[in-house]
Amino acid sequence: MNPYSSFFVSIILFISARSSNSQGDDPFKTCAPYSFSCGSMKNVTYPFLAGDRPPVCGYTNMTLTCENESPKIVIGLEEYIVKNISYRERLLTIVETDIWSGDCPRPSNETTITNAYEFASPKEVLSIYYDCLNDLSAHKDLIVIRCRGNHSYLSAKPKNSDIAKDCSQTIEVHAMEGAWDRLTRNESSYVEVLKEGFQVKWLVGAGWCTECVLSGGICGSNPSVLEQTNCFCPDGTRYASCEQGNSKSKKKIAIGVGCGVGGFLVACLLSFLVQKYLRQRRQAASKTLLSQNFSPDPSSKRDLEECPSILYTHIFSYKELEEATNNFDSSRELGDGGFGTVYLGKLQDGRSVAVKRLYENNYKRVEQFMNEVKILSSLRHENLVTLYGCTSRHSRELLLVYEFIPNGTVADHLHGDHAQKGALTWPIRMNVAIETAESLAYLHAFEPPIIHRDVKTNNILLDSNLHVKVADFGLSRLFPLDVTHVSTTPQGTPGYVDPDYHKCYQLTDKSDVYSFGVVLMEIISSKPAVDITRHRQEINLAIMAINKIHNGALHELVDPNLGFDTDYRVKKMITLVAELGFRCLQEEKDMRPSMVEVVEVLKGIKREEDETKKKTSELDTQMNDVGLLKTVPPFSPDSVMDNWGSKSTTPNASA
Repeated sequence: MNPYSSFFVSIILFISARSSNSQGDDPFKTCAPYSFSCGSMKNVTYPFLAGDRPPVCGYTNMTLTCENESPKIVIGLEEYIVKNISYRERLLTIVETDIWSGDCPRPSNETTITNAYEFASPKEVLSIYYDCLNDLSAHKDLIVIRCRGNHSYLSAKPKNSDIAKDCSQTIEVHAMEGAWDRLTRNESSYVEVLKEGFQVKWLVGAGWCTECVLSGGICGSNPSVLEQTNCFCPDGTRYASCEQGNSKSKKKIAIGVGCGVGGFLVACLLSFLVQKYLRQRRQAASKTLLSQNFSPDPSSKRDLEECPSILYTHIFSYKELEEATNNFDSSRELGDGGFGTVYLGKLQDGRSVAVKRLYENNYKRVEQFMNEVKILSSLRHENLVTLYGCTSRHSRELLLVYEFIPNGTVADHLHGDHAQKGALTWPIRMNVAIETAESLAYLHAFEPPIIHRDVKTNNILLDSNLHVKVADFGLSRLFPLDVTHVSTTPQGTPGYVDPDYHKCYQLTDKSDVYSFGVVLMEIISSKPAVDITRHRQEINLAIMAINKIHNGALHELVDPNLGFDTDYRVKKMITLVAELGFRCLQEEKDMRPSMVEVVEVLKGIKREEDETKKKTSELDTQMNDVGLLKTVPPFSPDSVMDNWGSKSTTPNASA
C-alpha cells in the first residue's frame, strides 16, 4: 500500500470509528473496568473475554471460562487450562484439560492452534511412541515412560518411521523450553513435563493496544466488525490511540479532513520535486565516487551505483545467508528487531552472525533498511553493534548481517528470561548505564549528528563479558548541522517516546536523553517501561518513577535485590543515578542534560565510589595492621589513632 492510500484509509477508518460510536451504548463505559478477574487470575485484560463482558470488549475467539480456580480457553478443537498470561510478551501458558486431570495422561491429538496465535519461540517438540511391540529402552534417543509400562517412549527427535511402525500410536506434542534436558537429567518426569504445558503467543493487539491504554483508552473491537480493533476513549472511539484527536463536531472533522487532504497533496508535490532534485544529486555524486575509488565487478556495479551509501559494506548473496541460517530455521530465531526477525547464522568462514530479515519489501521498509546500512557502515565505536554487511537492494529479500552478541538484551536480564539468574549486579548495571550513555554521546557528536530515536533496553545487547552493544538503528535519523530540531511524525516504542517530541513533532538529541532516562529507571527498578498489569497510574514507568521521587519514596521503586536498604554505598549511588534519571525525564526538553553531561555525571558517580572503595580498603589494611601491632611494645596507641584519624572520611549524602 503506498503512502497516499494509507493516508486515505486512516481517514476513512477514523471517521467510521467515530460514526460507529454515535450509535448504541458508549463502549468506553460498557468495557469499564478495563481489567477483570477470572478464577485465580487477576488483572485480566484485552484481548480476553469472560463472563458477561460484551464482545466489543475483547476478541471473540479468546473467551475464557472462569468457573474453576484455573481459567479455560478453547483454541482450535481443544480445550486448555490457562496456567499463566504474560501481557508483556503476549504469551499464554496452557495445558490440555485431559492432561491436567490425568495421573498418567495420554494426549489423543497433536497440538494445533488457530491463526490468532503462534507457537512461542524457541519451542520444544517431543515425539511420543505408545505401546511399542519391542523393548527400545536401550535406544539412545528414547526415554521410557515409566507410568505406562516399559513399551512407551519419549524423544526430542522428529517422528522416526522405523520406530513408529511397531508402536500403536505416535504423536508430537509441544512442551516448555528445556523439557528434554530436564527429562534426561531426571529433574522432571513425563507427567510433570506434560502438565507444564506449552506456550503460545497471541497476535491480537500487538503494539497499538499499549498505545491506546497509555493514552487513557480501553482496547476493544469494532461493534460492527468484531475482527477489527478499536481504541475506546472517553470522548469517542479512535483507531489506535485517544491522542488521535479530540474533535466533537462532524463539521470540524470534515473541514479538518478537507484541509488535511489539500495540505497533504501540496506537501506531496513539493516533496516529489525536492526528492527528484536530491536523487539527481546523489546519482551524480555516486558516479563520481565510483570512478575515483572503485572498480567493482560487473555483477555488483548496478547495486553500487543505485546505493552509494553501502560502498564500504560487504554485499552478501541471499543464498549464502540462507545456508548460514539453515533456510531461516525458526529454531534459530533470536528475536524481533526494529523491522524484522533476527536469526542466528554461521558463515562459511566460521563467524557467528545475527541476520536481520526484513518483514516485507515495501517502500517504507526499504527506506529503513537503507537508513540502517548508511548509518552503521560509517560508525565505529566499541559499544555499538558492528555491521558485517547486507544483501543487495535487488536481492530476493533485504537482509542485514551483524556480529552476533551472545548474552541477550539488558531487558532480558532485568525483567525477562534471564532475570532470575541475578547476573546484573549493581556494579554491572552502573557499567551498562555508562557504556550506553557513551555510545549515545558518540552518535550525537557525529557529523552530522545521529539521533537513535529508539533507545530502549531491548536494543541494548550484552556481550559475553557483559559489555554493552547498542543496536537497531532502523529508526535512526541523520540530524542536519544547521538546525535545532527536525519536524517528523513521532516514532519509537511506547513508554520511551519523548513527550515533548510526541506533542510538538520536533525531534532533537534530547529525545534520546528522555529515552535514556527511562532506561536508567529500568536499571534501578528492574521493571519494564510499560506494564499494563500494574496499577493504572503506574503503567508507565517514567510517570511512576517521577511520582515516587517527588513523594520521597525512591525505596519503593528500587529493585530490593540491589541492597538499597542494606548497603550505604549502593544506596548513595542509586540515589544519585535516580536524580540524573529524574533530570532526563523532564517534560520540557531544555530542562534535560545533554548526553555528554550524562556521561560526565555517571562517570563522576562511579569515580567517587571507586575512591571510596580504595579508602575503605586502605583503612581495612591499616586496621589489620593495628591488630597485629598491638602485641608489639615499641608502637604507641597514639600513633595508631593518628593513622586512623588521618584516613577517615565523612559521608556526603546527596539528593
